[in-house]
Amino acid sequence: MKLELLNISFNDFQGELPNEGVFKNVTAVDVRGNPKLCGGFPDYHLPKCISDSHEQKHHSESIKTILVCIGGAFLCISIITCFVVGCYWRRRSQKDPQGNMTMTWENKKVSYNDLLRATNSFSVENIIGSGSFGVVYKASMSLGSANTVAVKVLNLEQHGALRSFLSECEALRNVRHRNLIKILSVCSSLDHGGKDFKALIFEFMPNGSLETYVHPNTRRDQPSEGLTLLQRMNIAIDIAKALDYLHDHRPAPLIHCDLKLSNVLLDDNMTAHVGDFGLARFLVRSDTVPAQSITSTAGIKGSIGYIPPEYGMGGQASTEGDVYSYGILLLEMFTGISPTDERFKDGWSLHKHTEIAFPARVMDIIDNKLFSSDLGNENTLVPENSRECLVLVIRCGLLCSKESPKERIAMKDVVKELNSAHYKLLE
Repeated sequence: MKLELLNISFNDFQGELPNEGVFKNVTAVDVRGNPKLCGGFPDYHLPKCISDSHEQKHHSESIKTILVCIGGAFLCISIITCFVVGCYWRRRSQKDPQGNMTMTWENKKVSYNDLLRATNSFSVENIIGSGSFGVVYKASMSLGSANTVAVKVLNLEQHGALRSFLSECEALRNVRHRNLIKILSVCSSLDHGGKDFKALIFEFMPNGSLETYVHPNTRRDQPSEGLTLLQRMNIAIDIAKALDYLHDHRPAPLIHCDLKLSNVLLDDNMTAHVGDFGLARFLVRSDTVPAQSITSTAGIKGSIGYIPPEYGMGGQASTEGDVYSYGILLLEMFTGISPTDERFKDGWSLHKHTEIAFPARVMDIIDNKLFSSDLGNENTLVPENSRECLVLVIRCGLLCSKESPKERIAMKDVVKELNSAHYKLLE
């Protein structure tokens, strides 16, 4: 249409103004009062048109902005909620440390009344041992395949007893080895006086602890005879295998922290079982960070004579610390000398006492109960293969109990060394 004049003012038109026909003549077209129009020549003074894609982009950006704001607010609320819940559970766990302890046992938990009956009201006649945190009783009760068990009753008034109970539960429910004491069940209840009662139920070891055989005069109710060389070799290898298993345990190695003669128990076949994991702790190990104990070593006490030197200087619990304790235990087993003997003072120790005699005079320090009475104590009467075996064993004990942790050998190498000594004995 060849329009000469077009008046579309105040009609609320919307859309893009054309650039063809009459619209080329700005003076011939009146577009006032149409705020929704856009485009056209500049002289129309209309806003630029926005394409649909641009509008969609702007719309999507607006939605993203809104979603980011909502997500940020939700994240902040979640963090605050987690913090509040964490504080709540932390306070609850401090008030009731055993409240969130989830454990699975082969047998059901045992009640206080069950133990009361099984131990004849915790009779003194049934006491078979005692330690820093409690007393061990012999109990007659059926638990799985066992008819007789050992019950360790914690003295909760003793500082650290509850932590020992939790540590032992956590350690023993995660490990399984023929040379480790087996935990059968637990008792976490109240006694008849309304006080907290905690007990651990273990398999019963009829031959008691290794200490009563290496030092047979320590208890009157134990036989006076000692262990033969072959028996001690078998027991030493049993203990080494148990520690090797613990140190190589996956996903986290387990450190015993209190290895000593009284914590090694013997079954009816004289097979050794390492027990008392009250101070045990798992290690955290990664590819970039050296192995470190989960808990601080500030609370580690261990037993005098067996504690590695670095623990006394604030060192972390480590597999090397267990190796040191094993080395002292090994020297004690074959010399019959306690590391707390009164002769060891002013820097003198069982390690130094043995090191001076090794290897030329090693037979001078060997426990004379190792051999039968018809051999006597004369070195010339000791079989050569027995002498060579003892040299290898004492050498292994000295390597384990080196003062520097870096100089000690690993438990897997200890097992190899002792097996070699065992083969030498059987030649």
